[in-house]
Amino acid sequence: MDLIGYVKAFNGVLWNNFLMYALLCVGVFYTVYLGFPQVRHLALAFKYAFGGLFKKREKGAENNVNSFQALATAVAAQVGTGNIGGVATAIAMGGMGAIFWMWLSALLGMGTIFSEAVLAQKYKEVRQGEVVGGPAYYIHHGLKSKVLACFFSVALICALSFVGNMVQANSISLAVTSAFNVSPYLVGALIAALVALVVVGGQRRITRIAEFVVPFMALIYILGSIVILFMFGNQIIPVFKAIFTEAFSMKSAAGGAAGTVMTCAIRYGVARGLFSNEAGMGSTPHAHAMASVKDPSIQGFVAMAGVFVDTMLICTATALVIMVTGVYKDGSLQSVAITQAAFEHAFGNTGLAFLAISLFFFAFTTIMGWYIFGEMNVKYLFGQRSVRPFRLVVIACVFVGSVFAANLVWELADTFNGFVVIPNLVAIVVLAPKVRQTYKAFLKRRHTEDI
Repeated sequence: MDLIGYVKAFNGVLWNNFLMYALLCVGVFYTVYLGFPQVRHLALAFKYAFGGLFKKREKGAENNVNSFQALATAVAAQVGTGNIGGVATAIAMGGMGAIFWMWLSALLGMGTIFSEAVLAQKYKEVRQGEVVGGPAYYIHHGLKSKVLACFFSVALICALSFVGNMVQANSISLAVTSAFNVSPYLVGALIAALVALVVVGGQRRITRIAEFVVPFMALIYILGSIVILFMFGNQIIPVFKAIFTEAFSMKSAAGGAAGTVMTCAIRYGVARGLFSNEAGMGSTPHAHAMASVKDPSIQGFVAMAGVFVDTMLICTATALVIMVTGVYKDGSLQSVAITQAAFEHAFGNTGLAFLAISLFFFAFTTIMGWYIFGEMNVKYLFGQRSVRPFRLVVIACVFVGSVFAANLVWELADTFNGFVVIPNLVAIVVLAPKVRQTYKAFLKRRHTEDI
């Protein structure tokens, strides 16, 4: 077995036999422990996330990051290739029933991500005039473990800012070169230049760009998907029927896969859902730490809205397009190619171009989000002086990822992601009483204060 084989085997054990179930269990735990906040207070989540979108900022708060900007930055990181390729993989490997379990994982993930955002708010700091926070900070100050916090920071920088951004850049390059027949070197140079232009402005520039780009890209993609649903309207009811039927089917899985249709659906639906919305993975708390809010629980509710947008809207749009067009039945297609075939089936070459542009924005905004998360951890480990060399390494990784497709890089991304998740899950479980105390205090305050 070569190196890639060993890493792949390790990832299979790490994710399929351990972390996937750990993430799911933490979601169940927080859902019950907090009394189903994602069900009881979903309307409140949308109120805090989008209610102040068109309100004029208070005087003196122009330079603060508001809840929506933090949410847009978080969603920028959440919405990436997983929403296009990951969903397609879930359907191809787990069947149509995987989408039901993807929805369920999102519902449970809302409880997990609420806790992450609350802790990020409680333990955030201000350094050199910028707000920094995230798991490294609540592990350090909440768990009192600098060693575990440093381990998290190193793993996250490698997982997202370096290896992860290579993967995202490679996805952009593949989509653009196949749709427009452009040299990957030219695509890589363009992406690297755009990334350099954005990151040199730091947190403020990234949050402002995310505030504008993320709603636009999400809306356009969802509208394009809705058009396809109208074109294949006669397939919508059969598709939803198949989703719920296969989600609980005890028939043997097809194609020699082990277990029943239901077990395959659970495995791939839950895994892809968690990978997409990143609940419990320790990434999005960095964005939610930046928000200036009256109570940490407010940003917790905003974070829940982010999971809804990522999974229930964008992932569902992808899934329905794939299923109503029937392209998932072609066993020769994999990952993003399945989604490309669906849009091409509906719109021809225009569909390929539409998806390539969508994937560009999805992956590019993820690069922006992951950069800022890495920067916060670089500041935690080494201080402000290390930010400039960190930027140069990120830009180099983006270019290399665009022109050099290596299967090992994709596998290493999963490995480092696992190393990020473990300390974060330990922290949010141990600090659960702090989350609940903050949440209960907020519910009491709502009856007496205008928040």
